[in-house]
Amino acid sequence: MRLKLIYPHGEVQRPVLAEAVLELGVLINILEAAVNADKGELIVSVEADKEKLAKVIHFFQEKGVTVEKLTRILEIDRNKCVDCGACVSPCPVGAVKITPDWSVEFDEERCVGCKICVNACPVRAIKLIT
Repeated sequence: MRLKLIYPHGEVQRPVLAEAVLELGVLINILEAAVNADKGELIVSVEADKEKLAKVIHFFQEKGVTVEKLTRILEIDRNKCVDCGACVSPCPVGAVKITPDWSVEFDEERCVGCKICVNACPVRAIKLIT
């Protein structure tokens, strides 16, 4: 599950993410980060079952961090997409692939939101939502 973590001013200097990893025993991968002295916003991927994920979210909220679940990262406009496959090979994690019927398929679970496929699309049919 991908989460957007928004750290308020006072929490930016604390290692809240590291505390979550150590105390809850979950793996958290930082996909994107924008941090300065006033606030921090991170997009993270948490590998956990539903129960553990709820504990992770509660942990961050107790520490003053706002948590938003990100259920979608990319959107493919099927009216524009011509299934050319230009977005497939540049994807570093294999989240975009060609199906047996020669259409483009997108796997949200594998996507890390790097936007390489967005830039590779010649008809601009792919857009980043997050």
